[in-house]
Amino acid sequence: MAILQSGRKICSSIQASLTWCQGTPELPGIRRRIYYIAKDQIASFPDLPRDALGRPGSAILNGDFTLIADKTWKFIEILPDKSQLTSEAQGEMPSQTQLNKLVAVHPGVGQEASAAAAYINNTDNVFIVEDMKGNFRVLGNDKWTTKATVAQDLGQGATGTTSTTINVEVTDEVPAPFYVGKLETEDGEIDCAGPGQQGEFTPIP
Repeated sequence: MAILQSGRKICSSIQASLTWCQGTPELPGIRRRIYYIAKDQIASFPDLPRDALGRPGSAILNGDFTLIADKTWKFIEILPDKSQLTSEAQGEMPSQTQLNKLVAVHPGVGQEASAAAAYINNTDNVFIVEDMKGNFRVLGNDKWTTKATVAQDLGQGATGTTSTTINVEVTDEVPAPFYVGKLETEDGEIDCAGPGQQGEFTPIP
């Protein structure tokens, strides 16, 4: 926070120690189902907590994604061993941000998978992935446009592999923020802050 002293602003630090206990398992990868929705179907977004200077003090979003009436999150089933979530810094001080990237590989190349290009390309979406510890991470916000593209590979020869690959890039202030709110899916509600930070699913009756 900023403290006024003799008419002069004194900026306090938000830095903290970062520890890690030896032997603590850090499980890599993401789970086989990701969720997405177009931003024009979101009525309000959760946001990062900030101090008096506007600095994010946490990577955990406050609040929920509130959807407009009758809209739900859709899902895509992927191959976890071929899919990846990454984040890298971009820009220059004092305007550095993070570029969050998702490569999501779906094995199918049929009519339904091919149609994905029609509603993912050229659409500003939010994507949510679940890591191997049950944390839900968000790609997409109400500040920057999400760029998503679809590529397809029908394989080569008898030992080739088919795939429909969704590539996502979006700018944010932190690496893929954590989401602990609710997800209203077509199958039911997911509590992303469920037991042990793992999504707790409530099916539609």
